[in-house]
Amino acid sequence: MMPSLREDVRVSVKLFLYLQILDFLTTLVGFKLGVAEASPFVRSLMHLGPGFAVAASKIMALSLAGLCVALHRPHLLRWINYWYAALIVWNLCSILIA
Repeated sequence: MMPSLREDVRVSVKLFLYLQILDFLTTLVGFKLGVAEASPFVRSLMHLGPGFAVAASKIMALSLAGLCVALHRPHLLRWINYWYAALIVWNLCSILIA
């Protein structure tokens, strides 16, 4: 049986939140190991502290995800989840070679 659209959106949102936590943590671990930040947005806020810079990017990401849900564009959230999954793999690879 196919999940309902609401259930699909709920799963996408939960996955998005989980990926945001993983990205936050892997980014901070990368900073501790001396890995450079690739995001221009986060780099521009680094003078305020790495934790604040990454948290600000997560707030922005959560806002955009909320906008996707509010505008009934759950397919965008699914694509964003793929992007963040790849980004976490990138973070982990960067941590492993640091």
